Amino acid sequence: MESVGAKIVETIEAFAGPLLEDMGLELVEIQFRRENHGWVLRFFIDKQGGVTIDDCANVSREVSAYLEVEDLIDHAYHLEVSSPGAERPLKTKDDFKRFVQSKARIKMREPIGEQKVFVGIIQEFDGDAVLLEQDGRTISLDFEKISRARLAL
Repeated sequence: MESVGAKIVETIEAFAGPLLEDMGLELVEIQFRRENHGWVLRFFIDKQGGVTIDDCANVSREVSAYLEVEDLIDHAYHLEVSSPGAERPLKTKDDFKRFVQSKARIKMREPIGEQKVFVGIIQEFDGDAVLLEQDGRTISLDFEKISRARLAL
């Protein structure tokens, strides 16, 4: 059964994805969770060349107006909008294509040999697999079997 929080995130993503695209931004991730100081609705946005404070303020303003009208969340929460940072998550096939020649940390759902975590340079994304160069050898990682991935410093 889908949680109420997941349904809220799904509804907000359906609105925010196209809005951010029109603003020249990419919606990387939305998180909605309870933290020490209460509920937090967190947007991670990105664009070529990096996100500015004005980008964050504009997204915050648009999303706040939408949430006020739609009344999706019936309790207090904090809205945060920021860049995903240097170690941004890689979630989509387009993310892997965009960050070819970048260093990444990829965790697989199941081990390959005895290894579950791979750190290396993304060489290519061929449609079904990420080709990662690690320690002088190229490893093919099935995209569907990736548990988590992010850029690495």
